[in-house]
Formats: sequence, C-alpha cells, structure tokens
Amino acid sequence: MSRLLLRTPLLRASRRAVRPTSARFFSTPANIEGYGRNVFKGTIADEYLTAQGLPSGTLNSAEWTQDPAAADKVADAVLRWATDNGATFFCHWFQPFASSGVRHGLSGQVQNAFFKFDGEGKPVWDLKGKDLIQGETDGSSYPNGGLRATHTAGGYLKVDPTSHIWLRGDTIFIPACFVSYYGHALDEKTPLLRSVDALNREGTRLLSLMGWDVPGLQSNIGLEQEIFLIPREEFIRRPDLQLTGRTVIGKDAPRGQEMCDHYMAPPSTTSPALDCMAEIQRQCFEVGIPLRTRHREVAPNQYEFAPLFGSVTTQIDQNVIVMQIIEEVAPQYGLAALLQEKPFNNVNGSGKHNNWSVATTDGCNLLNVGQVTEVSGIPHMFATVMSAIVSGVDLHGDLMRMAIASPGNDFRLGACEAPPAIVSTYLGEDMTAYLDDFRNGNVHPYQPSLKELDLGVSCIAPLTVPAEDRNRTSPFPYGGHRFEFRAVGSSQNVSMVNTVLNAITADGFKRFADKIEGGASPQEVAAEALNEHWKVIFNGDNYDEANQAMLTERGVWRIDSGIDAICSLSSSKNIELFSDMKVLSEPECKARQTCLVDHYVGTVEMEALCLVDMLNQHVIPAVKAAEGKRLPDLQGAVGTIKSALSAVHAEEDEQKRGNLARTLRLETMVDIRAVVDEAEGETPANLWTLPTYKDLLFLDHNYLAYE
Repeated sequence: MSRLLLRTPLLRASRRAVRPTSARFFSTPANIEGYGRNVFKGTIADEYLTAQGLPSGTLNSAEWTQDPAAADKVADAVLRWATDNGATFFCHWFQPFASSGVRHGLSGQVQNAFFKFDGEGKPVWDLKGKDLIQGETDGSSYPNGGLRATHTAGGYLKVDPTSHIWLRGDTIFIPACFVSYYGHALDEKTPLLRSVDALNREGTRLLSLMGWDVPGLQSNIGLEQEIFLIPREEFIRRPDLQLTGRTVIGKDAPRGQEMCDHYMAPPSTTSPALDCMAEIQRQCFEVGIPLRTRHREVAPNQYEFAPLFGSVTTQIDQNVIVMQIIEEVAPQYGLAALLQEKPFNNVNGSGKHNNWSVATTDGCNLLNVGQVTEVSGIPHMFATVMSAIVSGVDLHGDLMRMAIASPGNDFRLGACEAPPAIVSTYLGEDMTAYLDDFRNGNVHPYQPSLKELDLGVSCIAPLTVPAEDRNRTSPFPYGGHRFEFRAVGSSQNVSMVNTVLNAITADGFKRFADKIEGGASPQEVAAEALNEHWKVIFNGDNYDEANQAMLTERGVWRIDSGIDAICSLSSSKNIELFSDMKVLSEPECKARQTCLVDHYVGTVEMEALCLVDMLNQHVIPAVKAAEGKRLPDLQGAVGTIKSALSAVHAEEDEQKRGNLARTLRLETMVDIRAVVDEAEGETPANLWTLPTYKDLLFLDHNYLAYE
C-alpha cells in the first residue's frame, strides 16, 4: 500500500496520508551523536588507519596517493570500515558536466563488489590501493563536446584526496576526477581543483610579496539550496513536471505569494513536508553534511536547506549529495521534489546562493577585515585583497554571467527574485567610502560602523546591528566576511561558478604580484586597480530599470541571453585567462561551451515536445469538449512549435541554434502558454484532465489528514 493514499475521483479536493512508520520528528541529540558516522574521516578513519600501521591524520594530505604501499594500507583500512558497516560495493564517484536538471544525482558511477576468489574458489573481501586510487570507464557517452568519440572512448578516474570517502546503503563512494586519455577534463571537479591550485599559487605569491608568508590559500563556500515539494500523485500526472521539472502551462491559482504568508512560516504538521525535511536532514547528517537550517521560502510549497561553511570542493560534493537525497527521500513521503529554477509561473523560482570567501589553510579569512589585519599585521592587506576581487568582477563579469547561464535561470534573472544579468558588486556605503579613501591615498583602518535600534519596549535592551543593510538585488554583494553570488540556479552543480570565482581572483592576485615584482608598491597597485574598475561597484537598486540602463551605459558587463553568455567561454580573453591560470585549455573551453549549448537546446526541445503532447492529449480534447473559443489557436500552436523545432535542428551554427531555441522558449512558448492558461480558466473542472496550480501548490490545504 502506498504511504500516501491516492485520491479517488470522489475525493479530488482532499487527501489522506499516513506518516511512514519510520518517520519521527527530527531529533537533534540523536543526530549530533551520529553525525558523520558514514564518512571515512577524522577519528573514524584514524581508528582503522592506525590498525594498519599508518599514523593518525594520514588522509589530511595527498601524500598517501603517491605511495603504493601507503595506498594499499589505506585501502585495507577502507575495506575493513566498509564491511564493518555492511557495505559490499565501491565506486569512483564523479561529476560529468552538463548534468544540471537532467541527470539524477548529477554524478556518474559504476558500482563494483570488492571481492575476489581465493585459490579454492571461495570469494574473499579484496580492495587494493590501485583500485582505490584509479579507475577506468567508457568516456564516449558522457557530454564531452568532441573531446571523446566512440572510437576514442577511454575515460580515466583518479581519486580526489581533498574530499572524503563516504558510505550510503551497501556502497562506498570515492570522490574522483574524470579525464580523457589525453588528460582533458570531462567533469566538473577537475577544473575546480585546478582553480583552487591557481588561487593558492598566485595568492600565496602576492601575500609573500607583501610580507606575509602563509601555508596556503583555499576558497570556502556555503550553499543555500531551495526546492519545491509537491504531491507526487499530481506530479506523475503532469508530463512537463515529470520530464523537465517545470510547468510549461498552468493558470495561476487564485492565491499565490502576494500575501507573503509562506516565507518563514511554521512548517505545518498537516502535510508530509516537515517529516520529509527531517528525514533528509537525518540522512545528510549521517554522511557528514551539516544541514543546519531549514525553513519555508517565499512561494507556496517552497523550502530551503542551508549547511555550515566548508572548503569549496567538499561543499560542492556535499551539495550534489544533498540534491540526490532530497529527490530520493521525497517519494517516501508521497511527495516529489523539484530542484529546477522555475517550476511555476508567477511565483518565485529557486536559487542556490553561493557564499564565497578566501582563507588561509590555517584559518584566517582574507575577507574578514579585523581578522586579516590582526593576523597579517599589514593595515592595507584587506584593501589590497578587495581591490583584486573588484577588478576581477569588472574584467570577467562575462564569465560570471556564463557560470549561471543554466536553462532555468532564463526565467529568474531580473525578475525581482534574482538579480538581473548585469554583473556589478555591492560593497555597502561604509566599505565603498573606505576603499574610496584608500584609492585616494588616505590609508586607515576599516571600522565597520554599527547602529543601535531601540525597540521602545522597557524590558528589551536595544539591538546593535550593522550600519549596512542587505542588498538582495545585487548579483555579487559583500556581506561581511564573504561575497554572496546570488544569481546561481538551484539545479546547478556550482563547480563552474566557483571555478570562475577562483580563477578571476587568482588572475587578480597575479596581476598585482607581477606589478609589485616590477617595483610598484601594493598600495599603488591596488589604488590603480580601484580607479580603473570603480564602475563595477554599485550600491543601489539593481531591479530599477533606470539603474540598469545607467550600469549598461557605464560599461558594466550585461549579457541578457544565456546562450550568448555561454558562448563567451570561447572568447580569446577568456581562453587566455583559463590557460594562463592552468584551469582550462582552449580545447576544453570550446568543448565545454558546446556541451552547455547542447544542454540548453536539449532542455528546450524536451519542454517543447512536452507542450505538444499536452496540447494534443489533454488541452485540445478538453477545450473541444467545452466548445472553447480558443480551440483554433490551440490547434495551430502545435504546428508552430514543430516548425520552430525544425528550424532549431536545421541550424548548424552553435550560437545561432542556441538563440533560436531561446526564442522558441521565451517568446513562442510563452505566447502559447498564455492562450492555454486562458483556455484552462474557461474550461469546466470536470473536463480539465491536468492537475492545476491549486492542486500542486498548497500542501497545507490539500490534505484531509496526515497522521
């Protein structure tokens, strides 16, 4: 029996669901005690490593991967840990690019049992260092942009020692990089790790020239994951949601988000959503993912999870795992999880705010002005770092726009729920004034101002708050100790986002270091950069059309078309940047661009074909039965879509093909949708065979009981 009792035709407006017997409300003490028990790291790993004669902390560096004897001992330790915890399979877990929104789990893997036969033909457990360190698979059937082919199909996997092995079910997962026979990156992780190396290489060089020797640099991130949870029984009756993750048609419900009543409201026990979220958190805690925050978001049925900060490689791996767990747990509670950026029209879509910072490997945050000044002992260190980042945003805003050009973001950017496609940065008036003084030769400590708020209540002491407010309209605001890349899409693997942030910052550090080595002072170099790139700093309302026009005239990067943004990846400027930073070669840039365009076009094609099927199989028959006035328009729409798709297929130029698909999606299909939605409003409910927005968007109101 299904845990969610399906509706009968006589109970179309109500549901009765039974809470899974294993479901209980989230127990904080239990989760703290069991946190990370299925991750091979820390004290858990050290117990098994020391039993093999290895020192504690062996996994804290990559040296064991280059020593065959040590690798064999690590493999023995991993094997014993795995079998003690009921695992019998292992796999190298990698992240093919162009997977967002289509590939379940955003990962690739081949699960192999770790056993061999002994001399008597009996199976015995076996895992060697070479099995752990490296693997091989067929690379031709993954998106590769021409880097591989069926007759040159080798794909090679190499363990990523910066991310931890983890266990789920009967399988251990070994994070790995995926490259071709010729060393070309076929995944998201390899360029990311290269960008981390570039940031470390150029950043430590700059800091050393300024008189501060640090053990290393890394980028840290925190990711806010937004999702929708909807009734699964309705999800499976919507071909568009099933196959594309968004509704290509659907009349607005009489109620949406206009009352702001859903945002941070208490999670209700009248639906399975809270239990579902608690189970997601429980499973994530077991694999060492600290999903600390959960809350309702702005749109009906929209929710958010947020973890603590961590290193960029670990956090991205964990976010990919989180998305898979979300999708797999939701059906256990009679729900479907939607990770796509814009599942529903005229209510907010979902993002994944990417909170990014740079820190030394011994824990000093370069974007924390008090900390970096105290630890470095250099008053102008913070201003220099900020100047390099600001210059990178101005020079390479096109790459930042490229990194967020996911198909779903077409419907979010600039729609008063995500910043527009104009890449500026918000620093706040205090910080801007400080850097303005700095570039004009007035070097002084930065003292963030505070203000006191008196609530006017005698029993409550005044609040002390930052003088700067939050600017949610900026694509890349400084939030005190970090920058928040707000325009990132919810379904994305954010490796490219952070590859770009790391690379453009490393490039800024390199430019500064080169000039300092040429005889300039750090203050001169930083001030010159601020003067040259000051135009990219904007503290106002980015939603205001007059401000958008002003920023465009000022010369701030603006690329409205996601396809045009993707195609900036192969510009000579950007190939030079990535090549110079040793992040992506020219063939890799061009191949990745091809894959991203194909991913966009493929997404549009699936949506268009779903719309054709829904018109033919649902909408037209219903409107015909109702003798609706828009029937001729709907019948003609089918041919319009098919003709537009034929034009997309016939176009050989990559960028033109992508923009034809974009026009089909954002103009032709939007116009057709308006006709369909009008027809839905005029068709009797008993004739309309598709779940409506009312059926999909109001979990709290659509259950007869949840017990």
